[in-house]
Amino acid sequence: MAGEASGDTLGGGLIDALRDRLPDARFMGVAGPRMIAAGCEPWHRTEELSVMGLAEVLRHLPRLIRFRRNLLRRFLAADLDLFVGIDSPDFNLPLESALKRAGIPTVQYVSPQVWAWRQSRVANIRKSADRVLCLLPFETGFYDAHGVGARFVGHPLADEVPMDTPVAQAKASLGLDVNKPALAVLPGSRSTEVARLARPFLDTVAWMRSRRPELQVIAGLANESTAAVFLEQVRSSRLDPPPAVHIGRARQVMAAADVVLTASGTASLETMLTKRPMVVAYIVSAVTHRLVRILGFRRLAHFALPNLLAGRRVVPEFLQGDVRAEVLGPALESYLDAERGQGKDSGWHETFRSVHERLRRNASERAASAVVELMNTKKS
Repeated sequence: MAGEASGDTLGGGLIDALRDRLPDARFMGVAGPRMIAAGCEPWHRTEELSVMGLAEVLRHLPRLIRFRRNLLRRFLAADLDLFVGIDSPDFNLPLESALKRAGIPTVQYVSPQVWAWRQSRVANIRKSADRVLCLLPFETGFYDAHGVGARFVGHPLADEVPMDTPVAQAKASLGLDVNKPALAVLPGSRSTEVARLARPFLDTVAWMRSRRPELQVIAGLANESTAAVFLEQVRSSRLDPPPAVHIGRARQVMAAADVVLTASGTASLETMLTKRPMVVAYIVSAVTHRLVRILGFRRLAHFALPNLLAGRRVVPEFLQGDVRAEVLGPALESYLDAERGQGKDSGWHETFRSVHERLRRNASERAASAVVELMNTKKS
């Protein structure tokens, strides 16, 4: 059960690895193109659940509750041997709880960020999931302390992304001048993210271009719908030349950059694995931001994954009102200055490489082993 594109990618890798161990297994559920290609029967499509942010979820809540209720009935009637909920904890954990009560083994693949906020939810996770598969190494310690069966499997992206990707080669593959600096802009994988970040990101491009006219700008968009949102903002920005937009090629875009301006989330992790310097920014709706502050959910010193994984501020990160050109521009420029020997290198490259090595664990295979082990334990 995958509720968004990144979960679909994880699910596809897991299904491939499980087929090697269980060649006669049948897979069904909520799936995207990657899981379907691996052989999952799609009862529903992942896009039906791709909603982010407290305010946004509240608006869709009645539909999501009906959807989950109908899905539960169908799962209970399917004589399942095991259920895997991939990420999307607010949707998956109630499903897992009901299925576990019915005697079906349950796995939560990707830990909810309870170590960051809403730590009281760990009791609900213990009640819902027989096993939590963690992508990040520091997560298992939290679960061990709370009596939840958890296993660090590594991150599939760390297995896929090469340890070294030469920037000149990547620039040439996108038709860029290898002798001129390039800025990559990655404003998110959802239309709501792109709608909020496109304007401040494009304003930052204009700020950078006013100081570095030779700057090449490339943008990576997840799909046609997010590209349409971004291009609408590009047209009103009157940038000349406009950013070169590439759809579905985010990794090539970030690999070809001398510096990356990215939304928080998986894109920042992938930029780190590609070993490119970055500035991370994020804007949520005003209602979501207010709820987070009122309820005191945020407990971490950092929100960007590279900083969380490094355990320190290794890349600049900005939220809400700080996401503006006069803040983002200087942070980006400091990396280009460092390249020319004029700025200070924070040691980001060595840190990125070290984190990559820790995350590279053949994640899909380890996740499949944990799933089969749980299934066999429950049967015995």
